[in-house]
Amino acid sequence: MTYQPAIHPDDLINVPKLPAWVTSARAKTLEDVAFLSGAALNHLHLVLAHDATPQTLLRAHLALRAAEACLTHQGRPERAGDLRDAAAFLQPGDSAGPAGEVYLSWRRATLRPISVKALHRALPELEAEQIAIWLDAGQGAPVMRASAVLQAVLEERPRDIVAALVLADAALAQALGWEFILPLLALGLKRGDLRKTGAELRSSCHRAVVVCAAETTRQASVLSRGTARLLAVAPKLRAKGADEALQHFLTEEAVAPTSLISLGSKRASRRFCDRLVELGVVRELTGRDTFRLYGV
Repeated sequence: MTYQPAIHPDDLINVPKLPAWVTSARAKTLEDVAFLSGAALNHLHLVLAHDATPQTLLRAHLALRAAEACLTHQGRPERAGDLRDAAAFLQPGDSAGPAGEVYLSWRRATLRPISVKALHRALPELEAEQIAIWLDAGQGAPVMRASAVLQAVLEERPRDIVAALVLADAALAQALGWEFILPLLALGLKRGDLRKTGAELRSSCHRAVVVCAAETTRQASVLSRGTARLLAVAPKLRAKGADEALQHFLTEEAVAPTSLISLGSKRASRRFCDRLVELGVVRELTGRDTFRLYGV
């Protein structure tokens, strides 16, 4: 009889861990750091292909963090809670404000497969033709290509950090054959890195990838377990429209009860969210008594 190793239940929901040597190694040369970033990107490819990874929810979480990072680069004070509010309670015809628009740009950029049309929707202040030109600005390996796009955009629009990072991460994802943008450079680059050019900028981009690969893997692991717990309690939720309501929590970083229209009423939506909190599968994100938001 062929020996079959026992499979631990957690193995079915845990995404692969990034090898410790990738983040612990001390890379001093551009060649060394390029090797490590290549290993990190290869690992991320495995993470994204893993059945347990909730890709849409992961991108939603990273979009919020990317927006927060861009605002930090711009010297603005808004943080995650402000951005959630700006997007979740936005009414038709209202303005999300400068910070809210940064967040909406990242949400739109990560929501749809990469294309010039989708990127123009996320960055409407840019001409579609110019977006296409910038995406073709880089040549060679993925990080080299992305850093070239980043530099090209910042040379023409030095204050447009959001567009530069969105397009750089789009170029990186395209070079890797990924269908969607995964914010990496936006999360890993420091404010001072955005003033660099050439080999210095490429080195910073490689280092950013290594740092963010570890954090993205950790986030994917947390969310994979969270979504597994949420799906496990689904049979206990007998409210009409519960299945449709659950999809919001499986794809959105923050959910307002008022968006759960399948449940029929605001009161039913609030009860549904409170029930999920009681079951320990979602958490309330604001700490407020009213205008609450919930997420995995």
